[in-house]
Amino acid sequence: MSTPEDPRKRGGELVPKVYDGEIVTGADQNGATADRRPVAVVRRVFIECTGRLIGRVRQSGRVARWRGLLAYRARKLPRDLARLLWFLLRGHGRWIAKVWTWATYADLRSDARQARMSGDAQARREAQETIRADAKARWTKLGIGLRRVLIGSAALTVVLVLLALTNMLFDRAAMPRWLATVYDVRDVCGTVLVTAARWLAVLGPLGWAVAAVWEGRDRAPGAGWLTQPDRDDADSWVDERMISRALAHLGIAPMNAFFKNGGELVYLTPARKDGDGTAARIRLPLGVTADMVADRRPTLAANLGRASLETWPTKGDEDGVLDLWVADKGTLQGGAGDWPLLHEGSVDVFEGVPFGLTQRGLIVNAPLLEANWLIGGRPGQGKTSAMRTLLLGAALDPTAELWVFVMGESPDFEPLKPRLSRYRMGMDDSVAADAVAALRDLTEEMERRGRTLGAQPGQPPKVSRKLADRAALGLHPLILAIDECHELFQHKKHGKQAEELAVRLIKRGRKYGIILLLATQSPTKDSIPKEITRNVSCGVAFAVADHIANDGLLGAGRYRAGIRATELRMKTDRGTCVAVGITDAAWELVRTFYITFEDGTDLVTPVIARAMALLAEHGRPVALTAAQENEPPEPANHIADIADVIGGEKRVRTQTVLARLIARDPDEYDGWTLSDLTAALAGHGIAPGKSDGVMVIRAADVAAAAALAAGDREAGREPSGSQGVLPDPSLSKTPRADQRKPSPGRRESTRRNTPQKPEKQSGETARSYSLPDDGRTEAKRR
Repeated sequence: MSTPEDPRKRGGELVPKVYDGEIVTGADQNGATADRRPVAVVRRVFIECTGRLIGRVRQSGRVARWRGLLAYRARKLPRDLARLLWFLLRGHGRWIAKVWTWATYADLRSDARQARMSGDAQARREAQETIRADAKARWTKLGIGLRRVLIGSAALTVVLVLLALTNMLFDRAAMPRWLATVYDVRDVCGTVLVTAARWLAVLGPLGWAVAAVWEGRDRAPGAGWLTQPDRDDADSWVDERMISRALAHLGIAPMNAFFKNGGELVYLTPARKDGDGTAARIRLPLGVTADMVADRRPTLAANLGRASLETWPTKGDEDGVLDLWVADKGTLQGGAGDWPLLHEGSVDVFEGVPFGLTQRGLIVNAPLLEANWLIGGRPGQGKTSAMRTLLLGAALDPTAELWVFVMGESPDFEPLKPRLSRYRMGMDDSVAADAVAALRDLTEEMERRGRTLGAQPGQPPKVSRKLADRAALGLHPLILAIDECHELFQHKKHGKQAEELAVRLIKRGRKYGIILLLATQSPTKDSIPKEITRNVSCGVAFAVADHIANDGLLGAGRYRAGIRATELRMKTDRGTCVAVGITDAAWELVRTFYITFEDGTDLVTPVIARAMALLAEHGRPVALTAAQENEPPEPANHIADIADVIGGEKRVRTQTVLARLIARDPDEYDGWTLSDLTAALAGHGIAPGKSDGVMVIRAADVAAAAALAAGDREAGREPSGSQGVLPDPSLSKTPRADQRKPSPGRRESTRRNTPQKPEKQSGETARSYSLPDDGRTEAKRR
């Protein structure tokens, strides 16, 4: 046997084996490592991001809620299955009852039986005739239907048999096209029927069971047994079913009859989460009003497993519509927390002041501008603290001026003294006299502001943020607060005058930036004038004793509508109030912020120190109104400024004129728009014209108007371009009989771009007033 020769041995010598390969340098190894490194980094980042995302999803409130729901339903699964089985059986029972009623005319027989028992022979005869006629018509319809089914079935059977015989005798390919199409349609219809029968055999029983369960379900709206939130008060979760059950047990006769006859309430707004509670809007049955439900508020709260303070049934848009809000258990017992502006921040009183938390757990910004406040309640419930919170917020607006009068010996407002322009405290007659003097000064200030507004371009109807920022105009917000105001209105000497001035300020001062804050612990018809209660914008009621005090603070009819501060408990609900007018809602239950000012703790003084720093930063004095009276500002001459910025140019674009005005006098013209410029020109009879496709102002028109205005000023007359001039009373007289009628043709010629000036008539010159006439204004004119 031969042995194969080793190829490495040639001629007795060992030949080394050669391997093919490539030498890899360190640079290549580093490159390969570098190529793999980004992939690993990307993979690691992707894994980390995915894990972080999954963790956040698992920890989110929505996922936690659904997880809680599923866990709860898993625990209640046996009970739910038993409930579904009961619904299934009850649904079949209801179907059987309906079929029996239809087949035996049970409803008509019941009418006949009632007619027989009542002795009404005519009604009994009509019911029996109806039964006979309906029975005859029913069997006739049944016979017609059966006849049509039989004829149709026979015809279809004959056609199918003929098609089957033809298919057996002739080949499908040799048949005419139309006949082959008929066979194709037959085959498709057969396939569809077979498939539908198979699916019906599977889904039919399931659909039947679902329909039976739906028929046998509870008639009360809602399905509280299907959902359950993950909350501490899970056993008292509020839904439509629980609300309906609670309303059914209020003891209201029309409501009891409605539910006894199987009625179902109509929910205009289903029960839904609303802040820290549940809200629903319900259409009540006939004979039931929202006031009737509100009168049984304690019973309704007990039926819902809540305290009276946590259940608020009120009247909706109609008397028969109930707005129901039910708080979560225990959410109204805690305080409002720290005031948001306690340590930092400033305020714009045009936007409001943080006042407290609503029943929905939201911070409410109390409106100050264009609003007046009436705050009241029993002693020690927080009314003075609430007024102090409003004043502290206003103090953080450097444009606001504050006046405070305390009709009693109370140090609650002492820390605010550095920021107050006027402050008096005490029970003597001098404090009441000073308060009446302040009301009188505000009335005069209101008239001055009316004239100032009327002189502004465009005649703005009310004070705005832009106007309040212009210190020269003196239109800054001015807030007068009177604590224990009932002492002032019941004062023997000054009470009547204080009432008249306060009512005038409340009615007309809101659009001029003048705000009135009133606080009292005696809100009765004798202590608080009715005109004040009727016209205040914001009413705040802490715990009160009866419905008279409730409506005296919140307005007439509020107690009947279910808006009641009588449910608030002394001491327990201290700092909690019922408020109207502070939001768009009909009412709010507010837990007010409390800025501590007690023995050893003073959080008010640091806020006032910040307010004084803001005043110094903006260069405004504390007594802004006094500064305006001592140094009346010289009104700006807008037409002269416009003529100056135009210079020697023949015409200038309106945008250019506006930019030059702002650069010339930023304090006066900063914030002006083209509308303001157009209004200022219109006051002097000038309107911008179009040139080369752009709006321009012609220098000749402006120069003529400026010269005319300068002549009027030198002559001591009212400038021809002033705003807000009212016609002389003599112009309202009936024209004379011999007065020439105006020509139907062209108007009489007037100077171009020159407005008509009010002439003196009857020895008087027409004056500018923006406020409505009253006795004081008429006396001044005389």
